[in-house]
Amino acid sequence: MPKGYSVRSYLAGATAARAGDEMSGPALLLAGLAVTGSATGASSLLAGITVAAAVGGPVLGALLDRAVRPGRLLACALALYAAGLAAILAGLGRLPTAWTVLLAVLTGLLGPALSGGWTAQLPRVAAAPRLPRANALDAMTFGAAALAGPALAGATAEVLGASAAVVVAAALVAVAAPVAWRLPARTAAVPRARPAPVTAALAAGFRVVVRSPPLARATLVSVVCCAAQGMLTACVPLLGARVLGEAGRGALLFSCAAVSALAANAVLARHPRSVAPDTVVRLSALVQAAALALAATGRPVALVVAALVLGVGEGPQLTALFAVRHREAPEHLRGQIFTTGASLKVTAFALGVAVAGPLATWSLPGALLTAAGTAAGAAFVGRSVGRRAGRESI
Repeated sequence: MPKGYSVRSYLAGATAARAGDEMSGPALLLAGLAVTGSATGASSLLAGITVAAAVGGPVLGALLDRAVRPGRLLACALALYAAGLAAILAGLGRLPTAWTVLLAVLTGLLGPALSGGWTAQLPRVAAAPRLPRANALDAMTFGAAALAGPALAGATAEVLGASAAVVVAAALVAVAAPVAWRLPARTAAVPRARPAPVTAALAAGFRVVVRSPPLARATLVSVVCCAAQGMLTACVPLLGARVLGEAGRGALLFSCAAVSALAANAVLARHPRSVAPDTVVRLSALVQAAALALAATGRPVALVVAALVLGVGEGPQLTALFAVRHREAPEHLRGQIFTTGASLKVTAFALGVAVAGPLATWSLPGALLTAAGTAAGAAFVGRSVGRRAGRESI
């Protein structure tokens, strides 16, 4: 570990990068709408920067696994992501919408650097005895970013203008780049990924996930739960309008979930070895299912309680998922497994939103109960798939 580098430095950089990431989506929506006056064009920017992460994640992970200094590659990805946000802002109102959406897609390819790319480097920062606690703290940075990013985007847009919100988001990501640059290098004792074609490396990463029962199970459960979370997201505006009196108030549910997720992960950080992470992944899916079913009752108090319970399920599940990956992933494929997992979750979330949108218009309780059933099914299907993966690897 380089002199002066610590878990605190890692967490500071990760928090800044992830806050910038969480801020960039709402900021682009606000800036796109303010500059072009088109809601369709603004939402296309967000869709472009989000969906591209599903493609970029596995490739970026494979490249990180090949690098002797993965932190420097990560820093370059962060710098390019920040530059991409600036380029999108500069193109708004000056370039055709199709070109700005293309810029968003190219920028989004680097998005997994801010999530899985960072987390994959944690074992080189925290020694094995300290890794469980550091892992819980790392997961907390996602909750903190999810809580602060959208609020900061809204406040900045209100005070300084929508374009300034994009600038601040880009600055937060850029500030994290020097921290990433100083991440520890791969030691000589740790094997690097073989210099095979990238396609072969990608296939190797997927094989590891499929053939490892714990990885297969945790990955499937988390991905299906992300689909359920996407379904809830599609329902939030309607929940705000019909239950809380105003569509905008639905966004407060995300804040409730983020706060309870942070609190739950804070408890895990103090007692990181209290429950096996594999168990937490499955039980958290059931907790989320219960929360979504409670939300379907359509009562204001029950809805707030449901959001808090949902965070109790989401926060520990993310921490446990990271713990399983750190434990099971081969060092020379760690980056790819983390970024591929992040890409799969983004894709599942988007599919959940797409499925639940029309369903919520037809029946809001029906959409929420579908989400609850999806989360509950994740716990049971994940267990059976994990067992099947184990038999196939024998």
